[in-house]
Amino acid sequence: MLRVDVSKQLGEFSLQATFASEGRVTGLFGASGAGKTSLINMIAGLLRPDRGTIAVDGETLDDTTAGRHVPAHRRRIGYVFQDARLFPHLDVRQNLDYGRRMNRLADNPAQRARIIDLLDIGSLLDRRPGQLSGGERQRVALGRALLASPRLLLLDEPLGSLDDERKVEILPYLVRLRDEAGVPMVYVSHDVEEMRQLATSIVMLRRGRVIDFGGAEVLPAA
Repeated sequence: MLRVDVSKQLGEFSLQATFASEGRVTGLFGASGAGKTSLINMIAGLLRPDRGTIAVDGETLDDTTAGRHVPAHRRRIGYVFQDARLFPHLDVRQNLDYGRRMNRLADNPAQRARIIDLLDIGSLLDRRPGQLSGGERQRVALGRALLASPRLLLLDEPLGSLDDERKVEILPYLVRLRDEAGVPMVYVSHDVEEMRQLATSIVMLRRGRVIDFGGAEVLPAA
């Protein structure tokens, strides 16, 4: 369960969002400038709300009235950015293990093998990021986030920098994650078809306001 009731002033832009979602994939949908990235950054703990609360699975992460703000590194929330952000000097195997080591988690070979199989990246383990396609880099970034054992996974337009061919390549892996990984996700996009294929509940944003919430029926026509 993700509960959000926040407001934030960013220069002349005002963001106010209230919703509660139990969906496996909560989509944040809207045009550029709607407030999607600011909202996901507040969920991640990278941006503090001016007012309000954020809670995941019953734990309050932000409560401005009580003066509570759990730092990003203590939220157990994974974050996959548009540009993957892999370490160029590490191979894929080392990149995958980075989040687990930084969070001081015990090695779990069975979990690692399952995620490598789920994302079909076993053949990439000895390569450096510079030797990977854009779609392959994003699959490795997903694996790195999952191996840190998050309770929630945030994806900020992870297909935004890919061409249409690479998008078609990686979408089935995102669907597999939704159906098999067992980690709820918040997925940011302005692409209607991505939302239709992935999201189980959708928060519609326009100019910093939630204008609708529901299933695929709230999306505009493709």
